This record gives sequence, C-alpha cells and structure tokens, in this order.
Amino acid sequence: MIKFLKNLFASTDYKQLISDGALIIDVRSKAEYKTGAIGKSINIPLDRIEKELKKIVDLNQTLIFCCRSGNRSAQATRILTAKGASAYNGGAWNSLQRKIKS
Repeated sequence: MIKFLKNLFASTDYKQLISDGALIIDVRSKAEYKTGAIGKSINIPLDRIEKELKKIVDLNQTLIFCCRSGNRSAQATRILTAKGASAYNGGAWNSLQRKIKS
C-alpha cells in the first residue's frame, strides 16, 4: 500500500525522460498548436490518435502527451498505455515546457 501511495504522488522527471529519448506529442488542434508549442514536439490532434495509433506504437519510444489543460493528453495517455506503450501525461503544454526548461 505504501509503495502504491509513493507511486501515486511521485513526480515524473520529464527532463530525464526527454534526455532518454522520449517524444513529446501535443494533442491540441493544429490551430492551437500554431499559437505556441514546445520545440521538437509533434502535433497529432487527439481526434487523429486512433488513426495514427500503429505509427505511434511502432515508434517504440517513451511518449509524453500534452495539450491545453491536461484533459486531452490524459485521454491520449490512456489510449496508448492500453496498447502497451510507455506513455505519460505531461498536462498543459506551457506547464510541461517550464518543467523541462527549469
């Protein structure tokens, strides 16, 4: 039980994940993505995730999803982890950007 609680409240080291080769996927719409995004992130809107699923899984990389608030990235994370991918919900893109630059 204690291990479960530690994992539940453990913070993810996104800088380390990226250093280890993780890919950031921004699941906002193309229009939202154009207003600002994390450098080197790729844009695959949430409504395209299912269509791109095989390509994404075949990348065989750790994935960090982000969006405007964390809701869409949480959905994408659930979809990919259900397919066996190593995926993390990075939450809001601007918050994730601060975490990886600090």
